[in-house]
Amino acid sequence: MAQAPGTETVFTYGAPLLKFGPGASEEIGHDLLAYDVRRVLLVTDPGVAATGHPERIAEQIRREGVEVEVFDRAHVEPTDRSLAEAVEFARAGGPWDAFVAVGGGSAIDTAKAVDLLCSNEGELLDYVNAPVGGGRAPARPLLPLVAVPTTTGTGSESTTVCVLDVLDQHVKSGISHPRLRPTMAVVDPRLTVTQPAEVTSAAGMDILCHALESWTARPYDSYDKKAPEQRVPYCGANPIGDMWSERAMGLLATSFRTAVHHGDDEQAREQMSLAATFAGMGFGNAGVHIPHANAYPIAGRVSGFHPAGYPGEEPMVPHGMAVSLTAPEAFRFTFEASPERHVRAAQLLAPDAERPSDDRDFLPQVLLDLMHDIAIPNGLGAVGYGEGDVDALVEGTLKQQRLLATAPREATPEDLAGILHRSLELW
Repeated sequence: MAQAPGTETVFTYGAPLLKFGPGASEEIGHDLLAYDVRRVLLVTDPGVAATGHPERIAEQIRREGVEVEVFDRAHVEPTDRSLAEAVEFARAGGPWDAFVAVGGGSAIDTAKAVDLLCSNEGELLDYVNAPVGGGRAPARPLLPLVAVPTTTGTGSESTTVCVLDVLDQHVKSGISHPRLRPTMAVVDPRLTVTQPAEVTSAAGMDILCHALESWTARPYDSYDKKAPEQRVPYCGANPIGDMWSERAMGLLATSFRTAVHHGDDEQAREQMSLAATFAGMGFGNAGVHIPHANAYPIAGRVSGFHPAGYPGEEPMVPHGMAVSLTAPEAFRFTFEASPERHVRAAQLLAPDAERPSDDRDFLPQVLLDLMHDIAIPNGLGAVGYGEGDVDALVEGTLKQQRLLATAPREATPEDLAGILHRSLELW
């Protein structure tokens, strides 16, 4: 591949150790012994705790002679306050030899924050990405973290990112550093069978957007040449990330609708678990862009919406749902950067779909048909936003420069406003 002078020639790839398959969660105690572990904090949330999976896993670890304490108050859609509570609990009860996270992305991200701040000095906002936080990099390695997803979507078990709502700023942001990547991912599809249809729908859209955004991301070799110390986890679309993202889209085509409408279908659940893991391995290195950047303020500023299938009553837009709401219009906007990739993605996701006369409409229409079928809300208006909220949402999106830098086409504030306006009502 010919390179422009001064452009990047190197891409990076990282992934946790992976144990996948029905029954994989029954072996975690044995796996922890490889790290000379004697005392473990298991992090989960109340809803997952109620399924019995975390206590079963904790007991299985104890049978290997390892002491386990359970923190079961991880917050669905973590906030800076909920993470601070978890960190305070862990620091007071330490020291620990390792952490185990059992749950969706919320529990896994909570465990990442706990591990970070039990292994390094400072407070949470010191490490949150600039300009929301200080953007500090961890000075010391983290302790081993075994991530055990019970939802199919976030890919957090594979990634270097911890996502949170910063309440005072009304924005969702994150902490991103290679040291946050879990040591091991244990993916047991049986744990996802209890996932409600609404959660499967929203989390599945997160898988899909992870795959789509990394597949359409700015290519790694289009960036200026970096020095080694300048390299970041999100390096742009690359051949290895492409492989994982493409395979994830193929799995979603055959399993997503079935998993939503027939949650007891074990084959569909297994395929969705594979898709989530593969997409995580893709975007965890290539990166995500406009739909995720928009999702952070959409989730962070919500005031009058709570989805069915999720615990509690406080307002929230689940992360995968927030990502999906502007995805059709975002991919319509990015089409011109790589038309062939957008068409290929539509064909992977819907092999039998009729190709429209204008290829720019192909991927958006495939997404809209899917979203309508799995009961994703009909745009930003359906979760409580109106025309008067667009400027504030644009302001929040512009804070996500780490993500916008990965977009294949530069998005101005006016471009973002247009995407958001057109996403108020999708069909």
